[in-house]
Amino acid sequence: MHRGLHQLVWYFCNSNAVDDGILNHTNFTIHFKKEIFLMKKHYLVLVSAACLAIVFAVGSYVYKNQQTKKLSFMANEKASTFIREHSQTLGSDDAKVYIIEFFDPACETCRAYYNPVKDLMTANPGRIKLVMRYAPFHAGSDYFVKILEAGRKQGKYWETLEVMYRYQPKWASHRNPQPQLIWQYLSKAGLDVDQIRKDMYDPAIAKLIEQDLADAKTLSVRKTPGFFVNGKPLPSFGYNQLIELVKTEINANY
Repeated sequence: MHRGLHQLVWYFCNSNAVDDGILNHTNFTIHFKKEIFLMKKHYLVLVSAACLAIVFAVGSYVYKNQQTKKLSFMANEKASTFIREHSQTLGSDDAKVYIIEFFDPACETCRAYYNPVKDLMTANPGRIKLVMRYAPFHAGSDYFVKILEAGRKQGKYWETLEVMYRYQPKWASHRNPQPQLIWQYLSKAGLDVDQIRKDMYDPAIAKLIEQDLADAKTLSVRKTPGFFVNGKPLPSFGYNQLIELVKTEINANY
């Protein structure tokens, strides 16, 4: 028995020698060749699976880093991809940290992030500038972007956005959306509502929405809100991740 075991081990280590005929017991050789073949096959499968897992993990890491570097490069070389002339901004022009937010007025998460982002700016006076970009992914939400831009013509952009967010649960409920209800709240922003109805159909507004959507696609923004800080995407979505990236950029620039 021990001899057979030693032969099996020897065979595993010297399979080429066996193939050349050193073990001359035909049945023994065929039997152990089959055993060794199965063992090698099993071993090869395990090694292949482990290699694939490692390649996938490394590939994912490299891809994320390449994306970060690519977007940072674009921020330096093609800043217009992040900030267009029509982009509404909030904060000092001397700020060295830019938060670019692609948002949708009908997005519940965008509404939830609105005040925390402003609080982050308040906690870092003069250091952060917020850039608002449109990504109206919800069906029909470009309608509300047009209202918002029409409010901007009256110098009431932020007032209009805040009224939209305040009453969003009423007009943008996913269970029972009633977009027409927005009109009864717009006067609370101090708007000339009749003028809004006219200005919202300005072709220039439709054009800027189209441009923002194109930029969102270029930057691989598929959900809202989509945040970038000085051209760098969040490593993963979350308010804490946003805070950490902002802190990193503040420390790097001040």
